[in-house]
Formats: sequence, C-alpha cells, structure tokens
Amino acid sequence: MAQRAENEETEFKVPETMTLCVNDCGVTGNPATNNMCQNCFTAASVAVASSQTSRSAPSRSSNKRSECSPLKTAPFLRTSGTEKKVVNRCSGCKRRVGLTGFRCRCGELFCVDHRYSDRHDCGYDYKTAGREAIARENPVVKAAKIIKV
Repeated sequence: MAQRAENEETEFKVPETMTLCVNDCGVTGNPATNNMCQNCFTAASVAVASSQTSRSAPSRSSNKRSECSPLKTAPFLRTSGTEKKVVNRCSGCKRRVGLTGFRCRCGELFCVDHRYSDRHDCGYDYKTAGREAIARENPVVKAAKIIKV
C-alpha cells in the first residue's frame, strides 16, 4: 500500500490533450495562462497594462502571429562589427581600468591613483553642494511672535 502511494506521487502526469495557443502561433498553450503560450500571454498582459494606464480603448492587432513567434533566435545572433566597444580608461593617465574604475561626481572615470578630487582636475564644487544639502535637510525654524497684552 505504501509503495503504491509513492509510485503515484512520483509519476509524471502528462495531460491527455495538448492544446495549441489560442493565438494560432504554433506553440502549445498552457491552461494556467488561458490556453496561451508564454509569449502571447506576456504580450497580452503588457497590452492590457498599457491600455489601463493610458485609459484608451484596447487595440487589437489583426495579425496575431506577428506578436508571438515560437522560436526566439535573437540571443544566438551575433552582432555586426559596426558597434563600438566601450573601453574604460582613466581620464587622468589614460590607463585601462576595466571594472575597477571609479566614477567621480564630476562625471569622469578614474583609476585608483586618480580617484580622489585632489588627485585630478575636478570641476565639481563640493562646498556649494554641501551647503545646499545642509540647507535642504535643516530648514530654518522660527518661533511665532507672541502678542503682549
């Protein structure tokens, strides 16, 4: 009896009928997603969310196959050589910094030697920024004037 219960628990249950996506994209649908494939379901939920935010009438596309494709080959495609690689170099000494570069508040990228504001020609005004931060965090509080009788 105990063996039968273990067998029933470990069996992989396959549905008897495999239903295709209701959008006719050629992929099997899932009953949990209203018999849509995952791609169509996400596209439909994004469309519903965008129509709710814009509060306009929902638009339906006449070609449902264009929304959903059964095979996604984009991650496997190689990019063309026209895109430029971004090489991270120190703005002070032009040394490659890679992932260990430090961004200064002036917007430049620096190596370990030039990361501090006194080590490079920094154009950021720390004094004014500090004064603005103090003024923003500590507003002036004045007591109400008391009318003497």
